[in-house]
Amino acid sequence: MAIITLTTDFGEKDHFVGAVKGAIYTELEDVKIVDISHSIAPFHLHEASYIIQSAYKSFPKGTIHIIGVDSELNPENKHIAVLLDDHYFICADNGIISMLIAEIRPEKIVEINIHDRIISNFPVLDVFVKVAGHIARGGTLDVIGKVTTEIKEMTGIRPVVNRNGSQIIGNIIYIDNYGNAISNISKKLFEQVGRGRDFIIAARSIKITKINANYSDAINFDLPADRREEGGKKLALWNSSNYLELAIYKSNPSTVGGASSLIGLGFRDSFTVNFVSDAL
Repeated sequence: MAIITLTTDFGEKDHFVGAVKGAIYTELEDVKIVDISHSIAPFHLHEASYIIQSAYKSFPKGTIHIIGVDSELNPENKHIAVLLDDHYFICADNGIISMLIAEIRPEKIVEINIHDRIISNFPVLDVFVKVAGHIARGGTLDVIGKVTTEIKEMTGIRPVVNRNGSQIIGNIIYIDNYGNAISNISKKLFEQVGRGRDFIIAARSIKITKINANYSDAINFDLPADRREEGGKKLALWNSSNYLELAIYKSNPSTVGGASSLIGLGFRDSFTVNFVSDAL
């Protein structure tokens, strides 16, 4: 049974998500549909890129991922289907899979060319669903598109390493539901550049010298509860997607606040990781 995931900026108020699911079931009666997220900020490509990159590996090989963000067809925003890491991705060629191709080379990319057979101003509903159905039935990408080797990449998706390897300049690419600020610095890059050296993470006025494996690692549980520093505790950790995250212990944006508000970090804001041998 085919699995098709949906990642969109459609929200929950309108009919769009339900209509897409209905079209999938019309195309394929025996299929499982999984919602990854429909709460991407409108047209927010970095959010979509991070979320699909973080989620897709949990699915079986052969899963088909429809990404409906900024998907209107125009001369600068073509449609593509990508086979990467034994998963299929159907989306616009707007840089949305930049985080995936930064680490894994696609096995095949095609520019979808079935639009002359489909009249639509809702491509996710019509074009993307048709492509997903074709793939789910065992069809090849060559039938629905022209092979290409280049796709767009987003700016700001890659951190910058200075010439002597003493500093990484990262950017915030996503603020999660808890107000945690996720950066574009991967654990793999950090370890390659850092080579085991001590470091200082400098973000606004805070400095952090340790990266935790878990949020609670920042708390000294050997101390009595009334003597622990918990409220507003600032920390850094490798999140479940292995990206450097700046967080507040037990944050809540609507009450105590989160890293985004308490540290003052928003989308695209930069911060630095300075390796101590060169930073002092």
